[in-house]
Amino acid sequence: MPKVLISDKLSPAAIAIFRRRGIEVEFRPGLSPAELRAIIGPFDGLAVRSATKVTRELMEAAPNLKVVGRAGIGVDNVDVTTATARGVVVMNTPYGNAITTAEHAIAMMFALARQLPEASASTKAGKWEKNRFMGVELFGKTLGLIGCGNIGSIVADRAVGLKMKVVAFDPFLSERRAVELGVEKVELNELLERADIITLHTPLTEQTRNIISRDNIARMKRGARLINCARGGLVDEAALHDALKAGHLAGAALDVFETEPATDSPLFALENVVCTPHLGAATAEAQENVALQIADQMADYLLTGAVANAINMPSVTAEEAPRLRPYMELARLLGSLAGQLTAGQSDAIRAIRVEYEGHAAELNRRPLTAAALAGVLTPLMGAVNMVNAPVVAKERGIEVAETVHERRGDFATLLRLTVVTEHLGERCVAGTLAAESKPRLVAIKDIPVEADFAPHMLYVTNQDKPGFIGRFGMVLANAGMNIATFHLGRAAPGGDAICLVGLDGPVPDAVLAEVRHLPLVVHATPLAF
Repeated sequence: MPKVLISDKLSPAAIAIFRRRGIEVEFRPGLSPAELRAIIGPFDGLAVRSATKVTRELMEAAPNLKVVGRAGIGVDNVDVTTATARGVVVMNTPYGNAITTAEHAIAMMFALARQLPEASASTKAGKWEKNRFMGVELFGKTLGLIGCGNIGSIVADRAVGLKMKVVAFDPFLSERRAVELGVEKVELNELLERADIITLHTPLTEQTRNIISRDNIARMKRGARLINCARGGLVDEAALHDALKAGHLAGAALDVFETEPATDSPLFALENVVCTPHLGAATAEAQENVALQIADQMADYLLTGAVANAINMPSVTAEEAPRLRPYMELARLLGSLAGQLTAGQSDAIRAIRVEYEGHAAELNRRPLTAAALAGVLTPLMGAVNMVNAPVVAKERGIEVAETVHERRGDFATLLRLTVVTEHLGERCVAGTLAAESKPRLVAIKDIPVEADFAPHMLYVTNQDKPGFIGRFGMVLANAGMNIATFHLGRAAPGGDAICLVGLDGPVPDAVLAEVRHLPLVVHATPLAF
């Protein structure tokens, strides 16, 4: 039974989801880092909000950890690089609090336009400064969206309803989607120059850090207003302070800060700044939604292999998972075969190519390719899985390519995997699914050989001449090794041939050495699947 630890405050309904689905769960919020490291060892999953810091040290103390679930959008508190290297899936919940965060941005826009916080404080202080708080209408103003994904698109919808003109900068926004939303897609400089109000809805990356820089603030229209309910670090806060104080910008509304908790900032002293303590997702509905969503996502992954909203792995829906599972196993086994045949050679892998034909060509291929890469690399490098295999391949300069063939061949589905090495050239293996579920090998090095995968096998390349099979069988018989399956293939009569034998147990070193010294044997490699 999988075990999940919840180390931050999460809805009791999320705990109930885990238990209802047969997952053992412990709810232990408020632990210190040392206490968390002391108990994390046996857990398969870790569910967090923002308080727990999922560091390298924590993951090194968690050998069984398979998935980290963040109930929220940002994963700043998770060392995603280390998680990926260790093969741990990192999930978030990008949709559970999208409406809440979008509504907060709209609320900040109203508060900024009408100076609501200052007017409220003044009125409560017994003043009646009606002429002091002169606001601006939102009707007819141009709203600039930097980021038009889940949250940004909701903000766009609300702004269009307010009869605002909306322009958006987002490299991933298609022209068709822009038309559907009723926004105009523009480049960043044009947005900065045209927008009366700019609101940020983009993740914090190396590309977006300080996207509202001193130079970009200077490009903004004089009297413009800025809203950030996305991530701290998107705005150069010192430059923003200077622009507000100088009167270049009319105001700013900030829900997030570069350093949080933000207990002291020069921005707090400015009357034309509205600040809230990271309240974007702080509604009862959002807290419940993200808790339920992360519980379901983690349970799906641990129980079925379905992957949703993962930061570091291709998505596999719950509907896809059962159908993909035999294909993923076929890809892994083919990769493992190619990897084991390569592991005995002192030759660096330069490229891995995966070809899909028939039914396989119609599937979600990214997880299949990841499974194939994991299969190839595990015999060579140890702890590699679907999560970290693409990263490991990239770090080692291995080129990975997918090819889809629309043609229909001899098999209803076919996967062909080719490993290209520096000196020995290409090594190709191919497989299919028997009865749509059982992985089956159909070719090695373009030599037809149909064989089932067995836990223990011996692969032999030999010269196709009389006498080999008898001598080979006698060596195994003398060693007391029972042959479960025996498969032969050859390129041409008298030419290169291969023999793939399924055995009841692993091949002892002494027996392997004897096989390798047999006449006509070119190469022999023990295999384990």
